[in-house]
Amino acid sequence: MQGRALRTHLVGTVQWRDLTALSRLEVAHELLLSLPWLLASWVAADHAWYPLALGCSFMFFLTGLRQVHNAFHYALGISRRATHWGMLCLSVLMLGSMHAVQINHLRHHRYCMTAEDVEAMSARLPWWKAILVGPVFPFMLHLKAMEVGDGRQRAWITAELLLNVLVVGLVFVLLDVSWLEHHVLAMGAGQCLTAFFAVWTVHHDCDDHPLQARTVRGKLKAMLTYNMFFHVEHHLFPAVPTCKLRVLATRLDGTIDNMPLKQVF
Repeated sequence: MQGRALRTHLVGTVQWRDLTALSRLEVAHELLLSLPWLLASWVAADHAWYPLALGCSFMFFLTGLRQVHNAFHYALGISRRATHWGMLCLSVLMLGSMHAVQINHLRHHRYCMTAEDVEAMSARLPWWKAILVGPVFPFMLHLKAMEVGDGRQRAWITAELLLNVLVVGLVFVLLDVSWLEHHVLAMGAGQCLTAFFAVWTVHHDCDDHPLQARTVRGKLKAMLTYNMFFHVEHHLFPAVPTCKLRVLATRLDGTIDNMPLKQVF
């Protein structure tokens, strides 16, 4: 069984619907997940502890990606209206427009690894080219989103990009706050590396694999990456929140014992 037939079979076979609901405690955890890392990075940068600040900024960006990734699929356990406002807030904190990224991410699920899949373009490159293309990648996503998005989506994108311009202007023109400057520069670097870390790592060399993505196994790997590398599971069941993907992986393993899954690391 190959390709689409296998994916359809797994979606119909593996129990997953019970994993889509989040308790109030789980919702609160998901919404606050990145906040400690953000505050730690600001405090460290304010004290000029820049290696520590950079590490915390990286973790903020990682956990922020988990939040927006769930938001793209309305899997945060909150209303759609609140989800859109949450994406706007994270757009300001992480730079760029998360509504633009959402458009491309949903197209990625629909057109996975085809020419229409702009998000996955870096996965078809060698690793070093995926890094080099990184600074161009966010512009490609935003241009494609403005091209294919509807009027409401373009309004969100425009608002988020204008807020980005306002924040960058305040930080580097009107204000003189070192920890804010560090934050903006760190987020800019994070955006430039998403083509590699968020796309290439989970999709490279998967064109010939029926599930088209990579995954991880092991509690430590899952914990260190905040479940973000359970990408096979995510593509099969995008409605399942990230915090439940390790449980889903266990169920999936009992269904596809004879198929080796490609690992991220």
